[in-house]
Amino acid sequence: MAALRVLCLLVFTLSLLAVFFTVSGHNITQILSESPEYSSFNSYLSQTKLDDEINSRNTITVLVLNNDAMSFLAGKHPLSVIKPALSLLVLLDYYDPLKLHKISQGTTLTTTLYQTTGRAAGNIGFVNVTDLKGGKVGFGSAAPGSKLDANYTKSVKQIPYNISVLEINAPIIAPGILTAPVSPNNMTELLEKAGCKTFASMLVSSGVLKTYESTVAKGGLTVFAPSDDAFKTEGAPDLTKLTQAEVVSLLEYHALAEYKPKGSLKINKDAISTLATNGAGKYDLTTSTSGDEVMLHTGVGPSRVADTVVDETPLVIFKVDKVLLPTELFGKSPSPAPEPVSAPTPTPSAKSLSPTPTKSPAKEPSPVAASPPAPPVDESSEGAPSDSPTNLESSHAKNAAFHVNTPVYLTALVTLAATSILL
Repeated sequence: MAALRVLCLLVFTLSLLAVFFTVSGHNITQILSESPEYSSFNSYLSQTKLDDEINSRNTITVLVLNNDAMSFLAGKHPLSVIKPALSLLVLLDYYDPLKLHKISQGTTLTTTLYQTTGRAAGNIGFVNVTDLKGGKVGFGSAAPGSKLDANYTKSVKQIPYNISVLEINAPIIAPGILTAPVSPNNMTELLEKAGCKTFASMLVSSGVLKTYESTVAKGGLTVFAPSDDAFKTEGAPDLTKLTQAEVVSLLEYHALAEYKPKGSLKINKDAISTLATNGAGKYDLTTSTSGDEVMLHTGVGPSRVADTVVDETPLVIFKVDKVLLPTELFGKSPSPAPEPVSAPTPTPSAKSLSPTPTKSPAKEPSPVAASPPAPPVDESSEGAPSDSPTNLESSHAKNAAFHVNTPVYLTALVTLAATSILL
């Protein structure tokens, strides 16, 4: 009987692990690949690396465009324009069809991924969501005077309270979002303004700046630029002891031959090759994430990604708080010292065994425990989506993917398992 109870507990434990790993994430590329009409939108999510940013977040809504609607952007603008335009379609809140039609006061402003880039002035990074009459929902820029450019057409897929994918019929155009940003031609100027003058000077004097620039032209570059303070901190390398070739390797170690924005770094699981990589496992680094913070690990010591200097596809420059020290130049970090071996306890003498008065031990202390008005709206009910309020309940049940509140589910299973053992 005891063996049966142990077996039951083992089965429950494996079930818990299976559920945890099943519901712990989502993949927007995989979701959209099931619908060929979103192939263009899906392709641009991958090219701009927005798919990585979406996959690294929870409680998110993606407003997708079918291939016809996407043609307004595709082929007419560079990636540096398409990326912010698409990031405005990623809402940092969960909206399914039911919630769209239950918006308080009929209209609300919600923040988007574009707002997190630091490029959005005022309310440009917010989207106005308005529940219209006749089952229609409109979307538009939150900038004063903006119209509702797009309408909700249908639901694509939901993993409740994790990710919702909804189709709209047109892009949301915020003022200035289709204007190409100024190309960061002068990399050294960007670095100097960001407080990385020492690093910028080394790139110029070593000739590695030309390597960086040619890498951008070939398709993409990611730079980890140490701040000026990073060269003064304890443990910073003595550059005078490095040969010219070693300085070149050190500087090339601070860059990747690909465009890898922060969202991509947050979901990275593998070792990353750098410009200095010249063989398997040589001059690579790894990453770890805690919340929105990204740490770089070289094998010698960690460095924190402190800020984004520029993120304009295909170039991204990060400021880091420590110089990256490759093991090929500086050796591995020292292993922790072993614990000292305790000396053998001497055999007590007869005298030491005689009782001595002792004081009763003292008791341990107990432990002490505001939004702009909505734009004018079209109240016509013509063209209402198929999943308007009359059909929302059945549509939501049919379209929602399996998803549960993991902590509650785990608690219930553990309680059930414990109960079965006690019976």
